[in-house]
Amino acid sequence: MTKTIRLTAAQAVVRFMMAQKTVVEGQTVPIFAGCWAIFGHGNVAGMGEALHGVKDAFPTFRAHNEQGMAHAAIAFAKASFRRRFMACTTSIGPGALNMVTAAGVAHVNRLPVLFLPGDVFANRLPDPVLQQIENFGDGTVSASDCFRPVSKYFDRIQRPEQLIPALQRTMQVLTDPVDCGPVTLSLCQDVQAEAYDFPAALFEERVWNTRRPRPDEDELAHAVSLIRASKRPMIVAGGGVLYSEATADLLAFAETHGVPVAVTQAGKSAIDETHDLALGSVGVTGTSAANALAAEADLVLAVGTRLQDFTTGSWALFREEGLKVVGLNVAAYDAVKHGGVPLVADATVGLKLLSEGLAGWKADAAHTSRAHAERVTWFEAAGKALASSNAELPSDAQVIGAVARARGTENSIVVCAAGGLPGELHKLWAPTQPGGYHLEYGFSCMGYEIAGGLGVKMARPEKDVVVMVGDGSYMMLNSELATSVMLGQKLTVVLLDNRGYGCINRLQMACGGANFNNLLVDCRQEVVPEIDFVAHAKAMGALAEKVSSIADLEAALERTRANNRSTVILIDTHPLITTEAGGHWWDVAVPEVSDRAEIAPARERYEKNRAFQRAIN
Repeated sequence: MTKTIRLTAAQAVVRFMMAQKTVVEGQTVPIFAGCWAIFGHGNVAGMGEALHGVKDAFPTFRAHNEQGMAHAAIAFAKASFRRRFMACTTSIGPGALNMVTAAGVAHVNRLPVLFLPGDVFANRLPDPVLQQIENFGDGTVSASDCFRPVSKYFDRIQRPEQLIPALQRTMQVLTDPVDCGPVTLSLCQDVQAEAYDFPAALFEERVWNTRRPRPDEDELAHAVSLIRASKRPMIVAGGGVLYSEATADLLAFAETHGVPVAVTQAGKSAIDETHDLALGSVGVTGTSAANALAAEADLVLAVGTRLQDFTTGSWALFREEGLKVVGLNVAAYDAVKHGGVPLVADATVGLKLLSEGLAGWKADAAHTSRAHAERVTWFEAAGKALASSNAELPSDAQVIGAVARARGTENSIVVCAAGGLPGELHKLWAPTQPGGYHLEYGFSCMGYEIAGGLGVKMARPEKDVVVMVGDGSYMMLNSELATSVMLGQKLTVVLLDNRGYGCINRLQMACGGANFNNLLVDCRQEVVPEIDFVAHAKAMGALAEKVSSIADLEAALERTRANNRSTVILIDTHPLITTEAGGHWWDVAVPEVSDRAEIAPARERYEKNRAFQRAIN
């Protein structure tokens, strides 16, 4: 007879999570690092009781905003290279929907997180309950249905026994290198408290290891032949290199065959950017070195990248006739993009087998030398952009330079997400260690920065986590600064105040538009806001100060290194200055007709750049 354990559905979810393990650096550890929770009537009685019962063995973390705690969970998974992750539980209605934006972040970036929103009563007896969405044409719809398009797997649990298959499917998605992403188990609030005799086997310890698919032999042979025939190859390394832990294999391939390496936002830190073959970032926010070689490349080995528009310059960057793209990717969906020649495999396995097949072959020496020369030219330009300045309003690049000089890249992780900073960091930050650069630039979600920094610090407590954030993103979501203080997870937050949405204001101008509704001075107003960010940060328990120059910023970064709690350093910056070196056109459609004189020349420039776009290679 099958052995059973009588548990509530909520207790079963928690016990199951606790039984799942993985191996990190040779040690078997819990794969779930804990559960974030903001309780309401839809989860406090069920999930609240279940989590309290194991609070000493399975940590529960309280946040101030559901979106914020979900960002922290997502950042934890990213900083853990998808080896470990977290769960998030909320009430029904607004508490649940507050996580939908974060679910989009996890989905686009293919990061594992388990969402456990409360849901309406399965028995429907008290309908409509507090916070319930009523759909007059469909009685099965609830607020949690909003998670469907931003979940890799969605299930509504209306009976306790439905958890038996659902939990197993959950782990398959969370640990699968192809399907990895957010899972939503929407837990009807009455079912959370309902007991069932679950099979004891469901709660036996299980160790989940990284699956490493090998390539098809024909695909491998074809890829090898294309690379051997190429004259000007380059590698574009994406986040898949980091998640596969393939950084050493990437470097070995590049060195053995003399192929230069450029990186996407997600792939940055996949190669030490002080290395002679490291070209830095590629695309819209790319270095001049990477983009120069991309324009001439006759073959691109795209490793673990989904080739989004910022990487490809809206597919106008790669201009060589007859260009071949070899897509080394664990996901066939990504491997064949834009006519790519697929090599469907794990990055580590694929790079090793490619290198074996290319034994004795090296890229043309003149091509490798060209890469070295372009790299030197770029670093000269970058050095000028990063240099200290006495300007009253420094640029973002000058602030980045101060952070790099004061905190270095060996033991620090820089965290950012949206606005103008990601572009400047992508170009100018030079990480030397895998994971030293943490940017959410798939969904580019304003408000991710501080909450994300908290998740990074929880995953990598030994690291110096520096969050760089603009005033716009800070105002959107800053509450987890208080959570970082409460949890004793120290962050250094460098807050750049350009008094509005400077990045989009610059894009607006580049498209011929008027300065409108972005910078505070250009908005409808009775009073121009003067926000005291220092007082605000202090009110949330953080240490805070304002500096007035780059020299003062460097001194503050050195001085506050030893602070025992989160610290905010505020500096005013120029809203219009960006690094002109490097970069590439981005397809943002300009109106064909307008009464505004500046629009016509902007449209003309737009049409000229569109002429370089290629729909397929």
